[in-house]
Amino acid sequence: MTLALGDGVALLRELVRTDSRNPSLVASAPGEGAVARLLADVLERWGFEVRLQVVVDGRPNVIAVLRGSSSARSLMFNGHLDVVGVEGMTHPPFEANEREGRIYGRGASDMKGGIAAMCAAAARMKGSLRGDIVIAGVVDEEWQSHGTSTLIASGLRPTAAIVAEPTRLAMMPAHKGFVWLEVTVHGRAAHGSRWDIGVDAIRHAGLLLAELDRIDAEELPRREHLLLGRASLHASTIEGGLGLSTYPDRCVVRIERRTIPGESHETAARELRAAYERIRSRRPELQIDIRVLFAQPPSDVPLDAPVCAALASALAAHGLSTTPVGMSAWTDAALLNEAGIPAICFGPGDMGLAHAAEEYIPIAEVERATEVLTTLARNW
Repeated sequence: MTLALGDGVALLRELVRTDSRNPSLVASAPGEGAVARLLADVLERWGFEVRLQVVVDGRPNVIAVLRGSSSARSLMFNGHLDVVGVEGMTHPPFEANEREGRIYGRGASDMKGGIAAMCAAAARMKGSLRGDIVIAGVVDEEWQSHGTSTLIASGLRPTAAIVAEPTRLAMMPAHKGFVWLEVTVHGRAAHGSRWDIGVDAIRHAGLLLAELDRIDAEELPRREHLLLGRASLHASTIEGGLGLSTYPDRCVVRIERRTIPGESHETAARELRAAYERIRSRRPELQIDIRVLFAQPPSDVPLDAPVCAALASALAAHGLSTTPVGMSAWTDAALLNEAGIPAICFGPGDMGLAHAAEEYIPIAEVERATEVLTTLARNW
């Protein structure tokens, strides 16, 4: 496919037209293979050194490099190629229809607009770079981030990174992490008339939920981050019971705990175990098992870090706000930071439109993001 060098809007249209739903989220979805090959072809024609890195089930990362003229510091632009499902959408998900200066489609905002902008910006620097620019189009961010994890495991270590998630052109150097916990509450099945031998697992789960409600209302608000605000938790799902006339022998509650910098999955598990012990001191018959299902760390880059200063300078040069803002969603920036690569989020689009029934991105915002990222790359 031939696109004019650095034409981010044309690239965006082609990316949106290519179905890249994540098969871990949507049964029989095609995955990122087609969009990865499309992007690799465009970047190769634009003069990048390109390779595909197979991650899982044949789904590849795209790694593309523009070489600089010296061993100056390098910069990575990172973005995920996968999108979520399209059920309930109010417009065609993969036609990239344009109206009122917007491009509509699944992934337009989250985050093919960002990928288009970062690729176009890097391409516009062709022939005038000191250090290298690396483009990383990764798979599986919407599920368990196998793409960026594989990228890191391969040993790639740029000096810093921009993750081009939708930030509405704001600099977002921090975001929360999350922990998924599963609690199994044990009871004893018995006929509903046998209160003397039955143990109600669902009622006992209610005791735990009441204590978690207290923690969320009283304790977590006291833990705050300057940009991200308070930590939080919520009960996501609950299941249990055998029938109306039977004491339930088990109840399973799944909980999400959103963590702020300084917290970890161990923090969340320890907090839950402490809640259990407090209830058990009053109700010794309470028996539960706690399991961490999955966790991702929070992300936080100091505002005086070189990558923050460089992005702030580029934003100022284009008349945009340099005030840092906290990111509402989790991103691969956390994994890059954990690996020692300072990574912050900046890109076109609105996270409020991600996964939504109507998803679009303003064309002018993609163009503005491309200009800012080009200036950043030049200064970096």
